[in-house]
Amino acid sequence: MNKILTTIFAACALTFCACTGDLDQQPHTSTSATAGQVYGSEQGYKQALAKLYASYIIAGQGKGGSDQDMSSNSGQDLLRAYINMQEIPTDEMAATWLSGDNVANLTYMTWDANDPWVADIYYRTYYTITLCNEFLTHATEGAVSGNANMTAYRAEARFLRSLAYWIILDLFGQGPFVDENTGIGSYTPECYDGAKLFDFIESELLAITADDGTGLLDPDEVEYGHASKGAALALLARLYLNAEVYGAGAHYTECIGACNDILAMNYSLESDYKKLFNADNFKRTNEIIFSLVSDAENTVTWGAMTYLVCGQCTNLTTLGQSPEDYGIVSGWGMFRARGELPELFAGTEDSDQRRLFYTGGTPQWFTGSIDNQEEGWYVEKFSNLTDEGKASSNTVDGGADTDFPFFRLAEVKLTLAEAVLRGGTGATRTQATQAVNDVRQRAFGDDSGNINEAQLTLDFLLAERGRELYWECSRRTDLVRFGRFAGGDYIWQWKGGMLDGVAVDEKYNIYPIPSAELSANPNMKNPLY
Repeated sequence: MNKILTTIFAACALTFCACTGDLDQQPHTSTSATAGQVYGSEQGYKQALAKLYASYIIAGQGKGGSDQDMSSNSGQDLLRAYINMQEIPTDEMAATWLSGDNVANLTYMTWDANDPWVADIYYRTYYTITLCNEFLTHATEGAVSGNANMTAYRAEARFLRSLAYWIILDLFGQGPFVDENTGIGSYTPECYDGAKLFDFIESELLAITADDGTGLLDPDEVEYGHASKGAALALLARLYLNAEVYGAGAHYTECIGACNDILAMNYSLESDYKKLFNADNFKRTNEIIFSLVSDAENTVTWGAMTYLVCGQCTNLTTLGQSPEDYGIVSGWGMFRARGELPELFAGTEDSDQRRLFYTGGTPQWFTGSIDNQEEGWYVEKFSNLTDEGKASSNTVDGGADTDFPFFRLAEVKLTLAEAVLRGGTGATRTQATQAVNDVRQRAFGDDSGNINEAQLTLDFLLAERGRELYWECSRRTDLVRFGRFAGGDYIWQWKGGMLDGVAVDEKYNIYPIPSAELSANPNMKNPLY
């Protein structure tokens, strides 16, 4: 099905010069359009905008990421790299192909500045930033003035750039800064620390959510696949919630304000949790605030959501897990859950609908190596099935049709509750407890899982975020914010490369700037590494 924009592959064939030599290259494209042709009409702007969205989920112009946009250590798309960075090092995911997929160092939290996935996520994200900057050099305020659609496209490009810069901020804590005013050619960008990146992202998000006619459209006005004002507010809430980690001070009151603005919009929780993660989840705009769209016709990839949907299913026929049950042709056996994830549901095995694990044939906990496919439960959260239970696409030929829910209303409710507990004003503890119970009532089907105000603690919220948001690329960020990622306050199996887990150096709370970037830009340093 065609779910996003117009033609996802219609990208401008321009030369994008960026902050490093690795990005000073011409994107591959099936056309030879000039800037004048691309930006000569509203349709041209929309097609160029499609490339910005596509840069998050595909690695090239061809099927399966072929005809790649840029050279890459692993040749994979941004979302696949982001999944690896946010989930594989945590208590939620156990990778299988440690050497084959180059994820041993991520698994054991022993990476360094030469890690291929560290480089991939860094350069892929800056490639997206470069595309957004190039778009904005043409979609100036003057160029789009008087055209409501093009004005919205400009705001969307600013959102997508802000999202990319937030990924850099959250993963690396610093980064070179370039925008549409930096210019083209050879230059050495300034290094922005966490506080400076925070300030830039905040200013952009506040600008594109202002009610002045130059920002993003409201959720009920936006075409599916485009970012709405709700998406920018959700990113703003995430930014504020983690502001102290970023060196920007406490912003919990502002976080609550962003959450309240979202709650005042026409969003509602989807009644069926599993439908948020199937091939028809593009219909869940009541809860899903912003998705990265995967489409088996227009964005064919073996990364992105194909990676999650196929990767969560075993390829061992002896375990009895059937790929057809998830709308796929074959399982890849890429990863399983570490035992700590299903343990979050202890005592609610028969009542919490979010507990989606295949428990047949394997034990919950590891007794040996983490890459043993016969230990650890497989996850059943994602599928390529439609609401009618039919496979939406042939994953051997076309990839998965399931969209990645980047922001959901449930997260916003949990974020509001946490910001209240951390001292923010603008909502009461009673309202915070109700927000959490809203999420739990959907999970339990009734009020049997409700908590009272005394039970609402930060520890409870960290566990609840794990139950609600597992494998949605939030776990590393959450654990860092709670002081439970690096260090020794929280140990899980195979943390630090040992079966029973060990403490790791606090430097692993952030990733290092890649070695190639340090050589190219003397302004960049890795003081912790």
